[in-house]
Amino acid sequence: MQESKAHPCACRMGRMMIKIVMIGLMAVLLALSLRQEKTGFAMLVVLAASILILGLSTTKMQGVLQVVEKLQEVFREDVVYVQILLKMLGITYIAEFGSGLCRDAGYGAVGGQIEFYGKLMLLVVSMPIIENLIEVITGIGL
Repeated sequence: MQESKAHPCACRMGRMMIKIVMIGLMAVLLALSLRQEKTGFAMLVVLAASILILGLSTTKMQGVLQVVEKLQEVFREDVVYVQILLKMLGITYIAEFGSGLCRDAGYGAVGGQIEFYGKLMLLVVSMPIIENLIEVITGIGL
């Protein structure tokens, strides 16, 4: 049997994932212990951990950006679709992050409004694709 070799980055990514989980778990455990006596500090611990995890996540974006550059080379004429896809991904992640923080702080209504606005922005950003789809459908005669 042939041994399967992991991608060289797989071990580093696994270690980074463990670090991220540990940061999150430590923040939650600390926040739980602080919640009874110092609610404000508990929220600050969770907020700090969330920002730290977000910051660590952005360091991994270089690999994603390299793939996006390759996609743009392949789809030279249709690069607008790649840009729209990236905008949609960004909107989704930012809205989810902000909404989650608001909900964790006990402001679910604000979190819901962030989600609503995120969905609205997804619709707005995707309008060129929807318009193009309508043109293709009407051009075919469906």
